[in-house]
Amino acid sequence: MPKALCILGMVIAVLLLILFGLDIATGVPFSGYSGVMDIGLIIAAAILGYLSWATFREQV
Repeated sequence: MPKALCILGMVIAVLLLILFGLDIATGVPFSGYSGVMDIGLIIAAAILGYLSWATFREQV
């Protein structure tokens, strides 16, 4: 079960990176309302992805 949660965390991190990266680049889906918020959420998604990956590596 912990491996599945690590993989799920990585998948969610990638989806958030794509979502907010598209918002910064094209303004879709949130019309580029707040660039500062987009950058903050991209950083948070990158941290989530790194922590999930590091934990997954420890379990293997």
